[in-house]
Amino acid sequence: MFKQYLLLAKPGILFGNFVTTLGGFFLASQGHIDIPLLLLTLIGTTLVVASGCVFNNIIDQDIDPKMARTQNRALVKKTISPVAAFIYASIIGVIGFILLYIFSGIYAFCFAALGFIVYVIVYSLWSKRQSIHQTVIGSISGASPPVIGYTAVSHEFDVAALLIFLAYSIWQMPHSWGIAIYRLDDYQRACVPILPVARSVLRTKIECLIYVILFTLVLNGLYCFGYTNVFFLITFNGLCVYWIYLSLIGFKVKDDQQWAKRYFLYSIILITALSISFSFSYQSPAPHLPLF
Repeated sequence: MFKQYLLLAKPGILFGNFVTTLGGFFLASQGHIDIPLLLLTLIGTTLVVASGCVFNNIIDQDIDPKMARTQNRALVKKTISPVAAFIYASIIGVIGFILLYIFSGIYAFCFAALGFIVYVIVYSLWSKRQSIHQTVIGSISGASPPVIGYTAVSHEFDVAALLIFLAYSIWQMPHSWGIAIYRLDDYQRACVPILPVARSVLRTKIECLIYVILFTLVLNGLYCFGYTNVFFLITFNGLCVYWIYLSLIGFKVKDDQQWAKRYFLYSIILITALSISFSFSYQSPAPHLPLF
């Protein structure tokens, strides 16, 4: 039964957000890691994200049976009741928010609340089913964890936090559309109006390329504003050049699904490598450029 509750919280998403929270924390720490603060921030963020994922499962009970990758979820198989799932989501969410508020600060708490509200209410309840812009809207929640990690250390929202928020939001688009092309049949059966379903695979590939380039340009701002060093400049742009290459060859492939699977997996590798590299990429002393 423990495994069912763990799977209900979507471990893959939890891992991704764990890694990006770590990246933001590393960047702001400038090599001086406060281990207790790091652990409490990671636990708090993971619990809030897990809560949002469980609420998403509750909301998606009607469409999950139509998709191969979601038809074995606990709520679909009725191994966990919706009431039990609701209580579970509420408890872990409250604990997560309390930890962030007490130990990580008001900025971390506010961005956790922003991500949670957007994911559960704006994305899950509305845009996922109604709008072609669902991925853009949902990207706000995906970009919140690295900002939580960053502001837990900095206790302010500065230029670096803004660049991280924008860049990780932009990253969500090619990342999400990659899996949408790979699982195109699933999304069509569930009538989810994600871009490749609502428009076309070709249109999606064009927008993926545009967003990868935007992601590269925006996050290079960390170096331009003096927050990161040459190590970041080289490693980050090397990773992005290959992602651009993958975007370009997508226009010539014969098997869109296999290309999309590779494209999606590389987006995970890139964001993981990027987040870890922040532990070596900081510029000390970092500039002080607060926004609020």
